[in-house]
Amino acid sequence: MTRALSALADGTVKQVNVFTGTEVWTVPGRADRPLVSQERTKRPVAPGQAKSLCAFCERRRWETPPEKARVVQSAGRWEVLREVPAAELDATRAEFRLVPNLFEIMSLDYWRTNYGFTLAPRDLARRRAYVASPDGRAHLARLIDAHRPQLAVADDEALAASSILGGFHDVVIARRHLVDGARFDDQLASSGTLTPQEHEQYIAFTLEAARRLYAGNPFARDVVIFQNWLRPAGASFDHLHKQLVAIDELGASRIKDIRSVAAHPDVLQDYQRLLRAEHLVIAQTESADLVAGVGHHYPSLEVWTRRLSCDLWTITPDELADLSALLHAAHVAMSRRLPANEEWHYRPPTMPSQLPIRVVLKWRISNPAGFEGGSGIYINTIDPWTVAQRTRAWLEKKSDRLSTRVRITS
Repeated sequence: MTRALSALADGTVKQVNVFTGTEVWTVPGRADRPLVSQERTKRPVAPGQAKSLCAFCERRRWETPPEKARVVQSAGRWEVLREVPAAELDATRAEFRLVPNLFEIMSLDYWRTNYGFTLAPRDLARRRAYVASPDGRAHLARLIDAHRPQLAVADDEALAASSILGGFHDVVIARRHLVDGARFDDQLASSGTLTPQEHEQYIAFTLEAARRLYAGNPFARDVVIFQNWLRPAGASFDHLHKQLVAIDELGASRIKDIRSVAAHPDVLQDYQRLLRAEHLVIAQTESADLVAGVGHHYPSLEVWTRRLSCDLWTITPDELADLSALLHAAHVAMSRRLPANEEWHYRPPTMPSQLPIRVVLKWRISNPAGFEGGSGIYINTIDPWTVAQRTRAWLEKKSDRLSTRVRITS
């Protein structure tokens, strides 16, 4: 662990990611650059326009495939509604919606052709019912006309079995595009503008969606969970959403985690000791930590569950609330103007070793270029100590917006 983080005499900081082996340097003088180099052009928002700015907005819900589920709130209670018929979509207000991605990374036909996958009878019956209903058929006709003209000649059975009604790439969409009462279109609703309670529902809904993807596809070895915030971070829309993609391989990131833990069983404890010794722990709850990450391509925050065996299937309600509270705090600190990738790392079902859930928030404030490609060494503009100091200071100023579970470290 001695090589994981070191500062040279001239101020250069060298980092090595203990899981991936990625080598990162921070050179003096680059950390003072503005995190957001260019202000977003803003335009006034007309009354009612805030609910129809993009295809993810609540008044344009017919531009996304049929919902799998939605989260609603009534009289202070949260509830998940599943398989809401098209005719009843306006009967409740969805705080979060789970919909298939119209542009899948891996289509339903991928699983059929390569693995012989077949839809479960219950799922196929739900799809047939949607196709058979007048409102459902009208919804699908709009999607077909705009995005799937080849399905225009499909009969009802072929349409019900098609990926336009969903596969194994889902999107969790938040209700708001802009904050309530916004006057300009740059007043975006981000993870950090949600209340702590809303964010906890967002996380719980997402993790349950991931578990359902595993349960619904026996050939899925991994479900990749991520959130791209703002276009510089790869988002198609500046509308808050997460994505979940079932894949048939573990992928390089999971494999590196598995190999690191297998080769060095104490790597997790050693890394946690390093974070504490270097004062990189920014905030804590009873069961999780928010830290400045070491060895990432970009300045990064990490949220860890403290129990080593915590995963998508064993996480307790308190652990989920703690994890959500710290992830929400990280987003509050960053503000909605900072582009970021939110990446979820956890133990996949086939991994025998313990691996706690960790969420990495990468600040997309620079672009890797020729030096990185040629050397394999990445230039990270802000070292972990500065990331920790800045984030801690931001949290102190915004402490009234945090969950009461969160304790900022000194």
